[in-house]
Amino acid sequence: MVEYTDLKLQKNIDTVQDFDFNGQKIEVKQYLPINAKKDLIQIALQKAEEDGLYNQILLDVFFNLNIVYLYTNIEIAADLREDEFQLYDELFSSGLLDAIIAHMNGEEYDYLYKTMTDSIEDHMKYKYSAAAVLQSFIQDLPANAAAAADIVNNWDSSKFESVQDMIKMAQQTGMNPPIPTTTTSEENVVSFLEEQAKLDNNQSE
Repeated sequence: MVEYTDLKLQKNIDTVQDFDFNGQKIEVKQYLPINAKKDLIQIALQKAEEDGLYNQILLDVFFNLNIVYLYTNIEIAADLREDEFQLYDELFSSGLLDAIIAHMNGEEYDYLYKTMTDSIEDHMKYKYSAAAVLQSFIQDLPANAAAAADIVNNWDSSKFESVQDMIKMAQQTGMNPPIPTTTTSEENVVSFLEEQAKLDNNQSE
């Protein structure tokens, strides 16, 4: 067995590529520590989210601005960062942004972008899943308790084919859950609705 400390590993995070732009030496890091990568992606996602969806233009703006902030030696004053749309327009239209990306480690950029898009895909899958529908019911309690009780009292298993059927029933009683793209079992749905009916009865006592 080899002891980890005997490997004498060193972080190789200081490598840069440089190029000249308008007489200034621009340095571009070839590697960013994993924790900084995580922050870059999370900030881009947070700023690009609108009503639970991701705006593709905003994703492009904030993803690439954070590339500039974290991968280069360009110091951008706080007052200039106040209008990030103007800042992005200047970086993009001048060709500086493309030059920075061209001098990045290609695998590094591809990894960041793929990780961000994978995170979006996972988020959207959950958002429209059956689990998210049930979570939405829970968050809206106790307002949904009476509606849940009504669904249970009028339950007809012969009409249950998918979560979409349950959603239609819920909407008819005043609930407004998101429409899922996946299904769940009848047993789980009935169990959940029965719990909401119990909650409604407890509040009435």
